Amino acid sequence: MFDSFPHGTSERLDRPTYHADFRRNYEGGIRHLNKLERGQDFKERGFASWEAFAAGEWDRALSLVQEKRPVYAEQFREAGRRGILERRLRVVEFPVTPYVQWELFVLRLRVELGDDIRVLDAREIADVEKDRPVPEVVILGDVAMYEVLYDDDGNAMGSRRFTDRALIRETSRDFDTLYERGEEFPAFFDREILPLPPPAPTPH
Repeated sequence: MFDSFPHGTSERLDRPTYHADFRRNYEGGIRHLNKLERGQDFKERGFASWEAFAAGEWDRALSLVQEKRPVYAEQFREAGRRGILERRLRVVEFPVTPYVQWELFVLRLRVELGDDIRVLDAREIADVEKDRPVPEVVILGDVAMYEVLYDDDGNAMGSRRFTDRALIRETSRDFDTLYERGEEFPAFFDREILPLPPPAPTPH
């Protein structure tokens, strides 16, 4: 699974170029967006809720998640207007990292507003990840695919863009296979995340 992905021809994009290219393709008539998230610890500087989380202010971090409600609601309205089906698959390792614990509260809001998210226990894909982790990838229809890149400190730094349609179709099929194995977000969240105590502050 994802066997061809590491060897695909790609172009490196810095973060502003990636965002502009993503928007151009998103608005270009695609019919679906698939996102696979694999990393377990990222930095989201500038996101008030993450900043509070990073400062060890757990209750405040959770309350600030709601600031994203109008932003996310507009995203999903736009997707609906354009007829774009958006799906996200979040791979989670155990024990759950503080970052993922926080992020899933953000994803809970997205689900509430209409996002289609499933969660996959990393232990269930050990067979798939014998040689390498599954990719951190965003797929826009059959026209563009991005491997999202991060620096060693977990900060977003751009992407690798793929445009080979055969590779995009193959990666999309593999995404579909994993998505079918994923668990519906609400059930996973209520069982695995909601009972957890606030995470211990981690250095950032």
